[in-house]
Amino acid sequence: MATVELTTENFNDTLARDGITLVDFWASWCGPCRQFAPVYEKASETHEDIVFGKVDTEAQQELAAAFDIQSIPTLLVVRDRVVLYAQPGALPGEVLDDLIGQARAVDMDEVRRQAADTEASQA
Repeated sequence: MATVELTTENFNDTLARDGITLVDFWASWCGPCRQFAPVYEKASETHEDIVFGKVDTEAQQELAAAFDIQSIPTLLVVRDRVVLYAQPGALPGEVLDDLIGQARAVDMDEVRRQAADTEASQA
């Protein structure tokens, strides 16, 4: 699967689906972003069951602001509408593949249980 350009118009619908979605916040002038792009594209072809989205932070400043993007590239890993990972930095291919493996292995029932417990304790 190729990467999908994410905009304010399709962002929420894309992330509202079940499964894993990766989001790369990038800009054309960013050297590390250009270095990471082929790694990200290759991963999108290897992991066809995952949505790989890209947010151009110059064109989609509202999305970048909503996620408080301070440094690019920044990668988000979202599974079943829950952000599991959000960190800046260009990753090598093997690290990205390992991160995807970790996202696949997460027990989402446990994540939801912990979130509910945290919410209940804060109420």
